[in-house]
Amino acid sequence: MKRIHTFILLLLCTLASGQTINDVLRFSIEDVQGTARYQAMSGAFGALGGELSALSINPAGSAIFNNGQFSMTGSVHQKKNNALFNGSFASTNESNLEFNQVGGVWVFKNRSGSGWNKLAVAVNYDLVQNFDNDILIEGNSTVGIDQYFLNYAQGVPLGPLQVQEGEFIEDAYLDIGGSLGFGAQQAFLGFQSGFIDPVEFEDDNTAYFSNADYDQVNQNYVQSTNGFNSKLVMNFAGQYENFLSFGASLNFHSVLYERVTFLTEFGYDQESAIQSGTFDNFLRTQGSGFSFGLGAIAKLGDIVRLGASYQSPTWYQLTDDLSQQVNSDFPDKNPDITFIDFSIVNLFPRYTIKTPGRYTGSLAMVFGTSGLLSFDYGYQDMSNAELRPTSDPDFNSENQFISQQLGGVSTFRAGGEYRLKQLSLRGGYRFEQSPFKDNSAWGDLNGYSGGLGFSFGPNRLDFTYSQTRQDIPQSIFELGLSSASVERINSFYTLTYTLNF
Repeated sequence: MKRIHTFILLLLCTLASGQTINDVLRFSIEDVQGTARYQAMSGAFGALGGELSALSINPAGSAIFNNGQFSMTGSVHQKKNNALFNGSFASTNESNLEFNQVGGVWVFKNRSGSGWNKLAVAVNYDLVQNFDNDILIEGNSTVGIDQYFLNYAQGVPLGPLQVQEGEFIEDAYLDIGGSLGFGAQQAFLGFQSGFIDPVEFEDDNTAYFSNADYDQVNQNYVQSTNGFNSKLVMNFAGQYENFLSFGASLNFHSVLYERVTFLTEFGYDQESAIQSGTFDNFLRTQGSGFSFGLGAIAKLGDIVRLGASYQSPTWYQLTDDLSQQVNSDFPDKNPDITFIDFSIVNLFPRYTIKTPGRYTGSLAMVFGTSGLLSFDYGYQDMSNAELRPTSDPDFNSENQFISQQLGGVSTFRAGGEYRLKQLSLRGGYRFEQSPFKDNSAWGDLNGYSGGLGFSFGPNRLDFTYSQTRQDIPQSIFELGLSSASVERINSFYTLTYTLNF
């Protein structure tokens, strides 16, 4: 009973922060999902409106609807990751079915002769990101697990890293995290599992060495993620004199992100005291976010449309849970290290991620009932992203790093539609600049899309295929270990049903 009671008390202790630039990027970058028509034109709807998912680009778009509308969308999302790690290649494929959009708009026409001839209210749910993904990285590296623990251990006194007489190892693990923070906790894991040892077995020792000998070591790393970032848009817009439309939206996000990683390492030198090791982590992030949007669309003659919009920063309130397990075949390790497993949970304090605001300018040409062409340009200054509270010295340091590493991101979207009576043919292209000022490993995103729609009575069915490609670096761990180059390929097969009323 004493063991369970101690575990529960220490489970309530919070840890020092471990959030980084990667957490900011995860929630700042959004996919082009939504309705099939929206995807088919690569999201180039800033000057067009008249599509529920387009409210995320320009809130004035709901005033373009001529009547009420309801739509719902499902997609088959395929993800392929090609990882190149020190000359070794590995690939993963995953497919999942997702329900990524549902919404409706109600249009109220004013027949009293006022200049405001139309008002619209819309509610729309979109899946902004689907986190379901698998990455496999395997190959030889000159940097092993021991370096991860060494980087955290140097400068940490040995005294707190030892299990006291009568103390359970899992209690000591949670206690050091709550009192000294994440870095000291990782040093504790490295020492207790035998990857590192102190230069001197004195409580005030702060220097450590590795028990692993190798020129290169073989690593097998598996990362599996799942979860979502969804957005509920509450929108209101009005049209003045059939010329100018204004709109505003309140956006409510819901976030769940889970990531489990398994790292297996072997192939040390024959005389090494360690011949194999494992290090596994399970992270769970949950929370909510809020943002707002403002926009306008102007109709210049019968053909030209201009759009301008502002999407505010999104303020995410998040909490993290972290579980870890580590082991090696070092003969003098603490044999109780296996008691630290995924059932021992660290609770981090609540924190905030503020993503940068985004400005969008749009141009469209509408050729009556024959078709249209549309172009959007968006800009988002990623250097303004930050972790909060900024009074936290770790967050303040990471925010300075973010401002140095990240820069302005330009996004170009182009789309077109050609109508043949009841049939519509669509296509689009999307380009998104790398968020880094100088990081050749993180490439630009390129995307292509095509689709068709068929109208019958008040109903419409739309189908789209879209694909994006981007090269990104994938770190095996945040500190100490190597990175792989991953070509990320996302493909969507999307079907939307629309009812006009």
